Amino acid sequence: MSAPRDESQYCFKAPEGRWRDLSAPEDDETLEEERRKEQAEEVQAAKGDLKNALLSSLQMQHLVVLAGSGCSLEVGGPSMGDLWNAAVGEKPSEEAKGVAEKVDYSLRPARIRNIEAFLSQVEAFLQIRTDKDAKSFLKACKKVILKRCSDFLEGADLEAHMTFLHRLSRRRVRDLRLKVFTTNYDLCFERAASALGGVAMDGFSFAAPRRYDPRFFGYDIIRRPRGAEDLGNYLEGVFLLYKLHGSVNWARSKDGTILEKDNPKPEEACLIYPASGKYQQSFLQPHLESISQYLLTLREPNTCVLVVGFGFNDDHLSEPLLAAVRSNPHLRLIVVGPGIAKYDKDRQAANLYWKQLFDLNEKGEDVWFINAGFSTFAEMIPDLKALTPADSLMQAVQSATRGK
Repeated sequence: MSAPRDESQYCFKAPEGRWRDLSAPEDDETLEEERRKEQAEEVQAAKGDLKNALLSSLQMQHLVVLAGSGCSLEVGGPSMGDLWNAAVGEKPSEEAKGVAEKVDYSLRPARIRNIEAFLSQVEAFLQIRTDKDAKSFLKACKKVILKRCSDFLEGADLEAHMTFLHRLSRRRVRDLRLKVFTTNYDLCFERAASALGGVAMDGFSFAAPRRYDPRFFGYDIIRRPRGAEDLGNYLEGVFLLYKLHGSVNWARSKDGTILEKDNPKPEEACLIYPASGKYQQSFLQPHLESISQYLLTLREPNTCVLVVGFGFNDDHLSEPLLAAVRSNPHLRLIVVGPGIAKYDKDRQAANLYWKQLFDLNEKGEDVWFINAGFSTFAEMIPDLKALTPADSLMQAVQSATRGK
């Protein structure tokens, strides 16, 4: 394992490779001119190799994105720690202390503030007992989560999301549509798509009130010509959006129908809240359809899975992905995040899934790591439409030459 000069530097690691820097080091007067020139050349070579790798990946038949909370954090979205402070309190409130005592959850300062574990324990408690205080506290926490995951969007700069979608959704007609799976409740991807004039096929009807029906994922949009001799062309900028844990604008009615609704009440909001029990909750609609599509997609041949801003803390998503890397010989996994190089250097700080992915990378499995934040990575993505046929041919020749 070879670490970059600085774990905060932009860098990447190919299968069986070492970390290669993507940004030039700051001027170091102790280095000789020749060495500084060599470092600059190494950075340029690394950028070229990564661009070629991304180009080949984006042109695979199936292009899949798994987007985690890191994508929203950069535009002001709340972290799990933020949700803890908002729901429980930086210094736990008396109500939180009382509920914690009832459900036997320790709030001692030395313990990691894990909102998932706390809410999960409250939910488990309410499964076997009726308690007014615990029920009221859980409802209040859900209300806070809805508000914090909605309010930050007012005035948020979604330029990175727009760049990300714009470049990834411009695929060849013969390729399947981009699939974006996200664990985020917010509307960043929907707002970005709207600003671009794109279309997110999210499983809801086109007519208001928008109703959820999985069959809408099978629909597509074409541009119909005026003449009758041409059947039409697929519209650009269309992608499939699967919200694995629900959305802040989903509401479940009394008859079970799921509607798109602004500011739903906590009791009707169709979310899998941050709790360890979300594995079981994923088998209710609409989460069942999203999870099913996620599992099916990971088994497809000629597939590139792009994981961005995801910490591998959700077992029900991490375990199938890890299994797919091991069992699907035609799958390429690219993991993007700002702290990956640090995890690789200090694996004691990484969870089990990170450790196994690093091991698979070193054994030569098609697992790539890019140490960069979401907005930085969005700018790294090559624009497929900007390449002329001659450029594409040259890229293919260069890739083949390097492979010899």
